[in-house]
Amino acid sequence: MSAPDLAVGAVCTHAGNLLLIRRGRGPAAGEWSVPGGRVERGETLHEAVVRETYEETGLEVVVDRFLGWVERIDEPYHYVILDFEATVLDPHRTPIAGDDAAEARWVPFGDVSDLRLVGGLYEFLRDANVW
Repeated sequence: MSAPDLAVGAVCTHAGNLLLIRRGRGPAAGEWSVPGGRVERGETLHEAVVRETYEETGLEVVVDRFLGWVERIDEPYHYVILDFEATVLDPHRTPIAGDDAAEARWVPFGDVSDLRLVGGLYEFLRDANVW
């Protein structure tokens, strides 16, 4: 058995909306989540947040602060995910899904719970006082 993969997530909000992507593949395919993914060898956590958000949404961000971590185990996957609050530099640009994201969009806070989210995401965001 190999060690868990290290991943990051970007929690981006603007004007009562949360930036979400719908996973196109992997253990959470079809489910909604914050942009993010694996940290590449030699890459800092902040660099990974910026890169993954851009790859999955086409939006540029700056990392603000660490929010917390989650662990996802879904055989054969095992991820330790470090989530960061990030600010989108141009929040008026429309997100464009890329990389392994099937869809990307700003979702009003009140509609987030209506989506099929990855397990534990809603509770994590609530506990981190995102809204």
